Amino acid sequence: MTGSTADDRWALILYVDGASTSSIHAIETVRRLCDEELEGQGVHVDLEVIDVRRQSARAARDQIVAVPTLIKRFPGPPRRIVGDLSDSSWLRLAVDTGSAGISGEDRDSGE
Repeated sequence: MTGSTADDRWALILYVDGASTSSIHAIETVRRLCDEELEGQGVHVDLEVIDVRRQSARAARDQIVAVPTLIKRFPGPPRRIVGDLSDSSWLRLAVDTGSAGISGEDRDSGE
């Protein structure tokens, strides 16, 4: 592919609760998705991790009611993924990595 498109840049915000087990797993899974899948395909990812205990005003502004919460700002459509983010396959589907031109649709159930 040549040229740059809007899909070449992603903005993600991950809201976590300190060093809780679910937050640690969410951070690991989201970073792996960014590093191995998105950036591995030439997509630039802006990932911001926000601890709701330290930045409660920011969490309130974005209407965060549960953690972990991952917000995909762009490319659109915007999405919010709330809860257990430790399953990378589910996370990949939830944030719709296919919109970045990442080949994830060729998962065969036959093998």
